[in-house]
Amino acid sequence: MIKQSFSFIDAHIHLDLYEADERDRLIQEAQAGDVAAVVAVSMNLASCETTSALAKQYSTFIMPAYGYHPEQPLPSLQEQQQLLDWMTKRHVAAERFAIGEVGLPYYTRQEAAAAGEPFDEQLYIDLLEKFVKLASEWQRPIVLHAVYEDAAKALQLLQQYNVKHAHFHWFKGDEQTISEMIAAGYYVSITPDVRYEEEIQQLVKRYPLELLMVETDGPWPFEQIYAGTQTVPSMVVDVVQQIANLKKLDVQEAANQLLKNTKQFYNM
Repeated sequence: MIKQSFSFIDAHIHLDLYEADERDRLIQEAQAGDVAAVVAVSMNLASCETTSALAKQYSTFIMPAYGYHPEQPLPSLQEQQQLLDWMTKRHVAAERFAIGEVGLPYYTRQEAAAAGEPFDEQLYIDLLEKFVKLASEWQRPIVLHAVYEDAAKALQLLQQYNVKHAHFHWFKGDEQTISEMIAAGYYVSITPDVRYEEEIQQLVKRYPLELLMVETDGPWPFEQIYAGTQTVPSMVVDVVQQIANLKKLDVQEAANQLLKNTKQFYNM
């Protein structure tokens, strides 16, 4: 068992998607337990504003990330500019934040293809490029939703703009892309489905411990042993345990390294 003296960070959670009263309880329970902090990502401008308010309320617990989630209809150019302007104000004010969640719409694109509907991916690539460019200019961490073949497209943009601090959350991809990500020093975070998904287990075995983090992606629900269970930050304890098992490490050693990784990456 992991000693109670060890603490953990949920490196990717959507706090704004929980009900307000539920969210406050969740945060308080996490703080009272083994969770030292969370990285709260955003979906759009309204989501960013909620995340920002929460980060001010729980300043020592929440590391905010601002962006536009790709698995939704594209914002208009005016809406994009409003979001970018809002983020720029936070940057000029030297506020603490990362850029995210941003990326490419793999699942939306697959659904469109299955339905025989047209889909212009280039518009999403253009939007992602704007965020990548800011991450480079501002020297801020960027949190990416980019899986399978989309990961290679995102990787190309990151390298084009010489981005040093990239975090691929709930990552899935081919061996070539994984090798390039490791060579670039990019991080991936592991979700609770590592308990039952072979693909995620193989990723853990392949990826260096020094480039791993743990996350829940809450409130996204998980299956099998988690079926019917609300996703909460403390579930990262299970993820740490499983990573240690897969890498044949002492669980305290794994926990310590994973905590160190997240603190260093997000400057927490």
